[in-house]
Amino acid sequence: MIQQFNFPTPVRFGSGAIRELADALKAVSSERPFVITDRQVLTVPFFLDDIVNPLQNAGLDPRVFGNFSGNPIEEHVMAGLASYRENDCDAIVMVGGGAPMDVAKAVALLVHNEGDLFDYEDGKEGARTAIERLPYMVAIPTTAGTGSEVGRSSVISDNVTKAKKIIFDPKMLPNLVIADPELTTSLPKSVTAATGIDALTHLLEAFLAKNYHPMCDGIALEGISLVAKHLADVIVKPDDTEGRSGMLIASLMGAVAFQKGLGVNHSCAHALSTHFDTHHGLANALMLPACMAFNAKAVPERFEIIARRIGLETTEDCLSWISAIIEVAGIKIGLRHYGVEITDDLINTAFEDVCHQNNPCLVSKDDFRKLFQQAY
Repeated sequence: MIQQFNFPTPVRFGSGAIRELADALKAVSSERPFVITDRQVLTVPFFLDDIVNPLQNAGLDPRVFGNFSGNPIEEHVMAGLASYRENDCDAIVMVGGGAPMDVAKAVALLVHNEGDLFDYEDGKEGARTAIERLPYMVAIPTTAGTGSEVGRSSVISDNVTKAKKIIFDPKMLPNLVIADPELTTSLPKSVTAATGIDALTHLLEAFLAKNYHPMCDGIALEGISLVAKHLADVIVKPDDTEGRSGMLIASLMGAVAFQKGLGVNHSCAHALSTHFDTHHGLANALMLPACMAFNAKAVPERFEIIARRIGLETTEDCLSWISAIIEVAGIKIGLRHYGVEITDDLINTAFEDVCHQNNPCLVSKDDFRKLFQQAY
């Protein structure tokens, strides 16, 4: 059964929802949609079977762009923008995890708006805002992790420095989300695990963030309970549709909840991706035990609330559960296993990242050094 809810944008949710894509595009008079994905998704059978071929069969002329992989950089965005214009496209369909969606939303921003991409960097003095409309955007998540499909921002790295920059504009929110859990069943176990822990990190950090937002707190807690209920199952049983649905909802909830803010874990993860091109979900997982133990010293009462929500009792129970679920996910903990070196540049990048400004306690450069050492 397909469900619809609007939070904050219309979401068509349920097994088989992908079959509504062509009609959704026709409803806005799109004839040549620009389908943005990455190299990994291009190789998965559903991409042609459930997305491209049905669009063609419906009389549309989709143009596909997916010549990139890994953490997105400005070069990917500019190549996508050039392809969109060359093909005279009239809508954007973003398919995949966080990286394709980040690229797609950045492309959409620049189609009709002037300036360079980083002129729209969040928090930048004198930052531009979108004056002109953006193309109609449909977001189709194929992972349950970033929740980027319900976000108004995009994380793009500088071509040279690889520093991550947050591009933000309210108009970047996709016009429609088609969330079909069946599209996540073909994910490799490692991707299911890393993206699932990414969703958990968003939910945990949103609940712990110092900003006041009780609605986000409630969403975060329910999302954490969904991860606790379903993540282990979908890793063992990839075709568990109920579990996949639960994780996809948890991912959406994480992205809504972190409108309240994130924290130190994301600052560390962003630094790891900048310097070592570490997959974002994996980077979050590698730092999570150390960063949550650090925060538990400052706000143990928040961890007790989480513990009770998932059927446990104490802060220590909660921390033990976090470590256990990473182990269940099959992620090998220890930065040393992933070619990471703890350098001053790594620490400076983490310290300069804005996410830890909403951490429940202050984080110094020395704290970052200790956290990386503990995670090593």
